Amino acid sequence: MTTDVSAPDAVAAIRHTSRRLLDLVERQMSDFLAAERLKWAELNPRAVVPIEAVTTLVEAGGKRIRPAFCVSGFLAAGGDPDDRRVVHAAIALELLHACALIHDDVMDASPQRRGMPTVHAHHSELHSDRRWQGEARRFGESVAILAGDLALIYSDQFMANTPAANAVWNELRAELIVGQYLDIGAAAEFSVDPQLSRQIAIAKSGGYTIHRPLVVGASIAGRPELAGVFEVYGTALGEAFQLRDDLIDAFGDAEVTGKPAGLDFDQHKMTLLLALAMQRDDQVRELVLGAVPDAVKLREALISSGVRAAVEDRITALVAQSCRAIADAPIAREWRDELTAMTYEIAYRDR
Repeated sequence: MTTDVSAPDAVAAIRHTSRRLLDLVERQMSDFLAAERLKWAELNPRAVVPIEAVTTLVEAGGKRIRPAFCVSGFLAAGGDPDDRRVVHAAIALELLHACALIHDDVMDASPQRRGMPTVHAHHSELHSDRRWQGEARRFGESVAILAGDLALIYSDQFMANTPAANAVWNELRAELIVGQYLDIGAAAEFSVDPQLSRQIAIAKSGGYTIHRPLVVGASIAGRPELAGVFEVYGTALGEAFQLRDDLIDAFGDAEVTGKPAGLDFDQHKMTLLLALAMQRDDQVRELVLGAVPDAVKLREALISSGVRAAVEDRITALVAQSCRAIADAPIAREWRDELTAMTYEIAYRDR
């Protein structure tokens, strides 16, 4: 007798295994950063500053989406749960994410991340409070650049023993950097081009958040042929992820998200949400093009013009597309069901 859904015990088993691996990710990442701090403290107490910046951000929490999809791709592909290469790859992805966040906060001049001052903001304030020489802003940004670079180096150290995933790891990092440039370039040009904004969303966020981590995991498990189905699944979900991010920035609660609301408006970032809205509604266009966008009026216009509802519809369509892709994947049924559940968790989150 066959069923359309996985048995509850099978789902519980794969979730238990995933949780065990993700707990190992947390412990090994924390132990590594603590060991790095001790090592460099012996050289000079000042040397721990960039390590502490990375550690503080990592230990402040975060959703751990990239490690979760890496582990899921690995286990869905039949990987051995005792193979510690996937733990190292998951740590590498989280440290790469830390690098991206630290640098992104500098480029966005964001004052807060995960409910705390960003690295550059904290060290700028420290410089001012202690009345050190030079410019406080430049000092804070310099610390952040170095801390982000250090996180990138650490991420490469953890990926060093996973040659099976080298190609996708290299593509992932290059894609992230190019996507970040396209993002700041589009903001500078203020180009109202939904197709460009979609490319940025997929390259800068969706690719290295869902699609590529899944492929990293599958490659370590010895099933690189899953790259195609994971690309279709992850690209659709990645776009939905970014659209939800745009909505959270526009309408989210700062106390829940841990970062200021409306930052994309303030920075004149041409998000996919704004590109679609400006193309659709003249009032939104006028508000966005103002020298100092009125965030309250802009939110109201996004609702009254139907743009918010249209974006929610688009997310719904992308979720359906992602679910269709994984429904046909040559993996165990319980993993098709689990990845479907993860789709809804990612697309309809509130932070």
